[in-house]
Amino acid sequence: MESLTNAAEEQQPSSPLTNSWSIKQESSKNQKTKGVGGFVLVHAGAGYHSESKAKEYKHVCKRACQRAVDQLKAGALAVEAVAAALVELEDSPFTNAGMGSNLNLLGEIECDASIMDGKSLHYGAVGAISGIKNPVLVAKRLLSEAQKGKLSAGRIPPCFLVGRGAHDWAVSHGIPPCPSEKMATKFSLSAYKRNKRKMELAEKMDTGDQTKKRRQSSENENGSACLDTVGAVVVDLEGNVAAAVSSGGLAMKHSGRVGQAAHYGCGCWAENACNMNPYSTAVSTSGCGEHLIRTMLARECSAAMQSEDAHQALLEAMQNKFISESLTCSLVPTSFHTQRALEFLWSHTTESMCVGYMSAQDSKAKTHISRLPPGTVPGQSLAIEGGVCRLINVVE
Repeated sequence: MESLTNAAEEQQPSSPLTNSWSIKQESSKNQKTKGVGGFVLVHAGAGYHSESKAKEYKHVCKRACQRAVDQLKAGALAVEAVAAALVELEDSPFTNAGMGSNLNLLGEIECDASIMDGKSLHYGAVGAISGIKNPVLVAKRLLSEAQKGKLSAGRIPPCFLVGRGAHDWAVSHGIPPCPSEKMATKFSLSAYKRNKRKMELAEKMDTGDQTKKRRQSSENENGSACLDTVGAVVVDLEGNVAAAVSSGGLAMKHSGRVGQAAHYGCGCWAENACNMNPYSTAVSTSGCGEHLIRTMLARECSAAMQSEDAHQALLEAMQNKFISESLTCSLVPTSFHTQRALEFLWSHTTESMCVGYMSAQDSKAKTHISRLPPGTVPGQSLAIEGGVCRLINVVE
């Protein structure tokens, strides 16, 4: 069977990946520190980013960074800024999140999203939600409502809602609904029609050998077939961190399926430095949710990032905690960059990785699409892609 195609990429092949962004902040009880002026790092989702759409991917990452930085300059905390970045990513028809998300088996759009505040450790998430243009805003509202404390009669406020309940809660809290048909784009609709025809053709094959061969072919090609979760991490002017993710999920997924983008410790993680953790960390993942959920990759990366050697710690965490548990593939060497008091790096085994980053002192965001060397074969069932950002205190 041919691979299922992604709504955003249409006919271009892509591959699932896992992006892990991490921010680390060194702390000292005896030294007074100051913030680095705010910083945002975003990614446009797991998969192959075609040359023909490279400008669009870079532009949406630039816009997302600018939205977050504008919030930071206005005095917003990290959780507000990271949500602003995600809204921009969700509104793009070229990403698999919000508008233009992949359609499920029934031809419907169901989205997942989550957000975490490193200062309070509060978390909000929605799963398989339909009819909401920006799922991350529902997740953020769940987080903020939970921070207000108990409800009437001592009830505990929810932090994770799914399906119709999530939709109704969002509307009751002032988030306007959006008809699902308006969230579909020409890309997502055409991809759904092609995928449906491929599935119908595959189901007509009767013999076990033919079905097995076709299934294997599908698995091989699915590795380059879909974009996934978009995400961002932010550090604000006060040094607080936050992370968020949003996804339309896998193409032709079962109705009601919830991926890693909504699960606690799987889609994102954010935690300010404390007595137990010398570093502040913020992580955003993207890839095949079923594998990420089993390994709780976001939290695993956060824990690993408490190591002094950020680069090596992340590579080992992804190799030992994720790749070895999921499939056999090699991790591509890491790119390393330094900006002011920030150090960040990324690595991947998928065809490409699109990132954008910007500090509050920058006049514009920088973007980059890194690609595998020619002839390199990415993981076929599930591939992994990652990045890490290290923030070092500036001592007065």
